[in-house]
Amino acid sequence: MDFLSSFLNTTDPNMIALAMMAVGFGIYMAWTIGANDVANAMATSVGSGTISHKQAVVIAGVFNFSGCVFAGGSVTETVRKGIVNTDLFMNDPNLLILGMVAALLAAALWLHGATLFGMPVSTTHSIVGAIVGFALLVYGVQAVNWDKVIQIVLSWVVSPLLGGLISYLMFSLIRRSILNAKDPVLSVKIWAPLFGALTIGIIAISMIFKGLKNLHIHVTTLQLWMITLGAALIGFITISIIVRRLNMEGRDVRKVERVFMILQLLTACYVAFAHGANDVANAIGPVAAVIATIQAGIVALEVPVPFWILFLGGAGILTGLLSYGYKVMQTVGKNITEITPTRGFSAEFAAATVVLIASKMGIPVSTTHTLVGAVLGVGFAQGFDALNFKVVRSIAFSWLITLPIAAILTAGIFLALRAIFGM
Repeated sequence: MDFLSSFLNTTDPNMIALAMMAVGFGIYMAWTIGANDVANAMATSVGSGTISHKQAVVIAGVFNFSGCVFAGGSVTETVRKGIVNTDLFMNDPNLLILGMVAALLAAALWLHGATLFGMPVSTTHSIVGAIVGFALLVYGVQAVNWDKVIQIVLSWVVSPLLGGLISYLMFSLIRRSILNAKDPVLSVKIWAPLFGALTIGIIAISMIFKGLKNLHIHVTTLQLWMITLGAALIGFITISIIVRRLNMEGRDVRKVERVFMILQLLTACYVAFAHGANDVANAIGPVAAVIATIQAGIVALEVPVPFWILFLGGAGILTGLLSYGYKVMQTVGKNITEITPTRGFSAEFAAATVVLIASKMGIPVSTTHTLVGAVLGVGFAQGFDALNFKVVRSIAFSWLITLPIAAILTAGIFLALRAIFGM
């Protein structure tokens, strides 16, 4: 207890208890992120048979954990996404502490419940809805930046549509130029290196703008083009060598799918890394805000994130993926539509592209929503009968209720905490 008092710069038992609750709930939140959100990154790779579930857990675990720990960022916003007017909390930091603790538990409970039913929901929207819940309860409608809320609501429509459109176009191109060609094997030898160059180029740009954005690496336009073209050239040469070394004789379409397994896995690894680098803040951001506010006694707009918090967030996400990620993997990778490596690649490529474009335009989109929309897109490319609309309706409903459910849960937990701690 003396160590905690010294670390937190307080002897108040309520503050010490709240700090411990924040860490515990933050780990729980990270666990649910791994079980729900991270599972999306590997869902199509597992669904297409490119890798097994165990391999997916290892690969996603390594890349997501690396993103969390090495590119998770040294600072985080006190209230994510500018959704709440932080000025209102300046005179009473204890309310922010209670609210963040309540928001962590509420968002984690909702994510856990959604995962039980295999529903892929947005962790960002969950924590945002939770924060809105306690802000409304304490300060009313003026506490919420409603234009940001509207942007999030619009993203429910925009991100799946964009993901679906790009994946539809990409798979249609692959089907016409390769799968339906007179000689699919000859066609893949021509087209696969071009797709490899495009994929690696997109990943390189995405890594600079999104995957490593928390490291504040600044590049000039010329440097960006040089890196992108260099990466694309490496991708072209590498895929060309791989295609020529594979046993690609004959006209078997299954041999074509083997080539796209490689491209699909590359995009999946990138999505996992970028997710770890950026979305870990949904779990550790509120924890860092609580601890920094207790230590300083005031609310800061940005707070430092100690390495041990980043590590705990990464470990929690990894554990969630390992122990419970199979449910969401099953839904996204198998239950929406049949996934093959070419279809899975189209979906992963579309998701990475849309997230990149949205990040540069400042549009708050969900990786989960985008990837699910992309899977729907490749399903539409095969016809309406290829889609399981019962599953699609269930997913859409879970998206619609994420914000209000998280807000209501937070309000209830906040009131309980306020009564318990007498604040």
